Amino acid sequence: QLQACGGGLVVTGGSLGLSCTAPGLTFRAYHVGWFRQAPGQERELVAAMRRSGGEPYYEDFVKGRFTASRDNAKNTVYLQMNALKSEDTAVYYCAVSQNVNWRMAVYYGYWGQGTLVTVSS
Repeated sequence: QLQACGGGLVVTGGSLGLSCTAPGLTFRAYHVGWFRQAPGQERELVAAMRRSGGEPYYEDFVKGRFTASRDNAKNTVYLQMNALKSEDTAVYYCAVSQNVNWRMAVYYGYWGQGTLVTVSS
């Protein structure tokens, strides 16, 4: 299964980097998504890296602030989060999919346990 880590407490405007590993699974064979879920809200896509490569996809609310990347040699994916806002507070998950509908959480079959990011003012 996937293992996400790197969450924590950060002040508004600060930065955090998340990483996700996958023992027994090869990231390059999948679309990889970073999702988040805030209390009382639905899980939402933050960024995705398609199996075919190319530029990562970002939702508008993180575009220009977050950067998703992968290191195939280490079989690790990353989410660098800069200029964090209070509304970025959530549990962040990495997940993988082999479905063409990579924008939708329901099509991701393997999930990490989530890591909490708290942005405090």
